[in-house]
Amino acid sequence: MGPDWVWYTNWLRIDSILVANAKSGVQGQTMLGGSLLVDISEMEIERIVADGDLDGLLSAAILRRVWNGIPVRFSHPAELRRGDVDDWMTRKTAVLDLPFHPECGLHIDHHLTNKPTPTQLEVAAEVGCEIVWESALSAARVCYNTFQETTDLSDIEAWMEMVDKLDGGKISREEFLSNHPIVWIGRTIDATDDSYCQSLLQHLVEGARPDELVNLHFVAEKIEDAKEEFRRLQSMVDQCTEIVDRMAIVRLDEKGIRTNGYLVTAHVGERCDACMIIHGYEDVDTDEKWPLSASFYSNSFLHEEGGLFDLTRMATAFDVDGGGHANACGCRIQPLSDGGLLEERKVVAIDVGRNIGAWLTKWSTRSGQ
Repeated sequence: MGPDWVWYTNWLRIDSILVANAKSGVQGQTMLGGSLLVDISEMEIERIVADGDLDGLLSAAILRRVWNGIPVRFSHPAELRRGDVDDWMTRKTAVLDLPFHPECGLHIDHHLTNKPTPTQLEVAAEVGCEIVWESALSAARVCYNTFQETTDLSDIEAWMEMVDKLDGGKISREEFLSNHPIVWIGRTIDATDDSYCQSLLQHLVEGARPDELVNLHFVAEKIEDAKEEFRRLQSMVDQCTEIVDRMAIVRLDEKGIRTNGYLVTAHVGERCDACMIIHGYEDVDTDEKWPLSASFYSNSFLHEEGGLFDLTRMATAFDVDGGGHANACGCRIQPLSDGGLLEERKVVAIDVGRNIGAWLTKWSTRSGQ
């Protein structure tokens, strides 16, 4: 247990999290029931890079409460790893709900595969970067836990439970298929529509409740579009899904469509224990295209306490940058030989089937088989 701390207005109490703090000299201690103090009065955050989904949006809104008015860029893991946001990175940049970037000043996340390594903690301590990582259902929850004692986040509580459920795989099938405002607001968010994301962000910073936000004209229009797209995706899932060994394989590659595991597993139902969704293009010749990739999800509607298999074993099998959570993760398709060995060449269409075959072999080793 940690010591009893005296509270100061310019200090921040952090419970049960992993922290690297150069100024305090604390390097990567795991506090279970204890406390650490991080002096945020000395932190100068001037910009934010956040994941372009509902969790990233709410995380950014919380930090905008702490550092009022600073610019936010919405991104995604592949974009960060490609270096597309390098020009945003300084020791005054906060990175939220995304992989660690060595040039940032503050990193907050909850993904298991983004848990800071000893090397990252050492580097962070040396250069003055703060790493805040917690095994939480959402990054927004980590941000909320981190700043609630120093910033008024009482209105954010209305969002937290559903964001935790959505990002942490705890939502029920009934909730997912319902008209809950947060569910539908989440389906409208697309990092490529920056103007829309920035508008949502500003309303969240100003304290908009879910029932208020969903009725704003520009949001209501997006929701109607999202409902039409949802119906189209359900039809596409019907056409493009094959179930092998209780794994639903959805081939959306070359179709310009992306979806998540909730839609697939809600639609397929009890016939699958998990799903893998293939998306992207072999030839990425425009900014509107993204590389061939795969997303893996446990059927959380069927296995509410966690899936039958750690899906990160598939996401990290060939892609060193793959990862996420045991029940929700992703990676890029990699060039493989007929024998399933990595090759040094460009990814081509045949690699999709080879990756799927190798992943199914790993999947077949799950308990109970």
